Amino acid sequence: MLTLPNILTLSRIFAVPILGFFLWWPEWHLGYGIAFVLYCIIGFTDYLDGYLARAQGTVSKLGQFLDPIADKIMVAAVILILTAQGYLRGPYVGDAHVIAGLIILIREMAVSGLREFLGGLQVSVPVSKLAKWKTTFQLMSLGALILGGAVEGVPCHSALEYCGTLGDQWIHLVGLTSLWAAAVLTCITGWDYLRVGLKHMD
Repeated sequence: MLTLPNILTLSRIFAVPILGFFLWWPEWHLGYGIAFVLYCIIGFTDYLDGYLARAQGTVSKLGQFLDPIADKIMVAAVILILTAQGYLRGPYVGDAHVIAGLIILIREMAVSGLREFLGGLQVSVPVSKLAKWKTTFQLMSLGALILGGAVEGVPCHSALEYCGTLGDQWIHLVGLTSLWAAAVLTCITGWDYLRVGLKHMD
């Protein structure tokens, strides 16, 4: 049923390739600026579709199916593109920040599989407050990394490369710090989901 909330959810999915296009050239500051605006619009529609569905009483199975998929597609696409274009690099540890992105991606796939398994058993797993904080840090980190590309440009390409002072890339550092915070919360919430799942496994 194509209600307005479902249309907004679908628009988020169709917007991901456009977002990827503007992120594809790492030194294109204007492109990253446009991508940041688009990223914010996608994030707003994520809130808006859920609000409208509840307010209008039009919560549907299609919406419940599409909404988490739309979120995971965008997060995975942005992490992969930013990694490929060198934006998950930073001072001191270089490419090691990619590990944080990898942790998030692994958790998303594992939890999706777990939810599918538990759904077949008619067991629902509610989203915890900690999981919502994880999502907040995750979205904030990716937004900051994109904004950093628009304002500061491409970050350091190795741990040994001179990057100026830390203040020269503070937006990028906020993004990387938030990404690690999301990765830590990802491990905690992922374990919580796994414990629930293990109770229903023979």
